[in-house]
Amino acid sequence: MMKKLASLCATLLLLLSTSVFAEEHAVAALKHATDAVTHGKAGHAPVLVEHAKLALEHALAASIVAKGVPKNHLDEGAKELQEAIDHGNLGHTDVATTHAETAVEHIKAGQ
Repeated sequence: MMKKLASLCATLLLLLSTSVFAEEHAVAALKHATDAVTHGKAGHAPVLVEHAKLALEHALAASIVAKGVPKNHLDEGAKELQEAIDHGNLGHTDVATTHAETAVEHIKAGQ
């Protein structure tokens, strides 16, 4: 009985820490994606790209442990961030900003 209880507690702690891990990364992804949008609107493509890259790293990290609808939104957000990076690197600031804005919406929906 004691081993089962200890196993159950360990499993619950793992699940809780996993969801906290996902949420921390989703929060960081949202912050950097929002910063990317801000800099994109100011016409700063290189800074948009910097923040979009950081947001992408966090979105992917959150997606690894997310499940269901939140995972789908994080994955879509990651795709949009990659588009923002690609267009930002080409100097297409307006298009990159639009992709970053869409990423923000997906990341918000994934939280």
